[in-house]
Amino acid sequence: MKIYNSLTDKKEELIPLKNGKINMYVCGPTVYNYIHIGNARPVVFFDIVKRYLTYKGFEVTYASNITDVDDKIINRAIDEKVSEKEIVDKFATQYFKDCANLGSMKPDIIPYATNYIDQMIKYIKNLEDTGYAYYNDGNVYFRISKISDYGILSNQRKEDLIAGARIDIADKKESPLDFTLWKNTDVGIKWDSPWGKGRPGWHTECCVMIDDIFKGEIDIHGGGTDLKFPHHENEIAQANASGHNHLAKNWMHVGRLQIDNQKMSKSEGRTVWVKDLIENYPYQAFRLFILSSHYRQPINYTDEIMNQYNKEWEKISKAYKQAYVSLRMNKIENKDLSDDIKEFEQYMDDDFNTPNALMLISNIIKKINVKVRAKEDFSSDFNTLDTILNTLGIVPNKPVIDDIAIDTYNKWNEARINKDFDAADKYRNILVEKGII
Repeated sequence: MKIYNSLTDKKEELIPLKNGKINMYVCGPTVYNYIHIGNARPVVFFDIVKRYLTYKGFEVTYASNITDVDDKIINRAIDEKVSEKEIVDKFATQYFKDCANLGSMKPDIIPYATNYIDQMIKYIKNLEDTGYAYYNDGNVYFRISKISDYGILSNQRKEDLIAGARIDIADKKESPLDFTLWKNTDVGIKWDSPWGKGRPGWHTECCVMIDDIFKGEIDIHGGGTDLKFPHHENEIAQANASGHNHLAKNWMHVGRLQIDNQKMSKSEGRTVWVKDLIENYPYQAFRLFILSSHYRQPINYTDEIMNQYNKEWEKISKAYKQAYVSLRMNKIENKDLSDDIKEFEQYMDDDFNTPNALMLISNIIKKINVKVRAKEDFSSDFNTLDTILNTLGIVPNKPVIDDIAIDTYNKWNEARINKDFDAADKYRNILVEKGII
């Protein structure tokens, strides 16, 4: 299996640091607002990564954080005249609800930043003691000059970044690239530290959480492509300083989601919240839309495109239900998979080529339809379809088919054959009410 490693800019074989185990960390939300569909793309994709790696037999531990201390949270709390905790609780609760509504499983571990403040202070103090950080007027900054390969992830030269950085004569940093590890403040939530009251910088929390949870370098670190610089670059700089590694062996970044070929903008009203999307479309339609493009490529959202994938989902769901009902009504039990499963694995093993996987789903449905008409056994094709859909997190509803339902189904067919239309209508209505036809 090969994945594209953003750190090396090439596809590489996924070789676990520990045999049979994959440790994966994905940057989660700053909970000061609802999540929009751009935030949802990594939520969906890395859920699929976890599902597929588990399907492949790996023991996967998936962690994704909640940033619950940030200027945006503090400013919103001030504006609404409530505590930061009320803002965090409100939007974190909605975030988990949105993720569930998108068909994504909860990560195995969900660390909150404020539960790691003591560890962050120790981490920053160690960077200061080893010369990688320095104190100036209440704040602590990371010293980029000590990191020889700074820019390795975003493929930028340190000299070019410095030349292009904005110079502020009031800046208290040694270099414009140096970033804040500890911020001195008297506004909002704050903690005591060796440098006075304040709160940690954003770039440190993930490093500390990964160290605490996984005890060292991990297999996969993921997030949106917008996090590559400076957030992930600054994480790597700190990991270089504290652990002499790049924090993760493999870095994976999901492309941007745009609306009507433009970047999403809250200020310009060009945003679709997940909570609103789910009211209009089934989550499976949105997942099909996300899977229709390779995860590293930009993707464009329009109402027309979503309507297209909604119709596509209706086709898949209808074909799936008809095949499932037919097998259950005839009490056909078969756990075999068709050779198409190898093709699915081939696509997914090639850096998660989900567009090809979707085409395969369409081809399997066509095979099932042909075999249904020819009255051939299609059970292994259905099992393969079911396995693929579940691995992609696109789970169709299965009607409950018990002995009573089977008896009603048989009576319906018998009434149709005998042209007893009143009885056929009665049995058909029962089956429709149960969602069987």
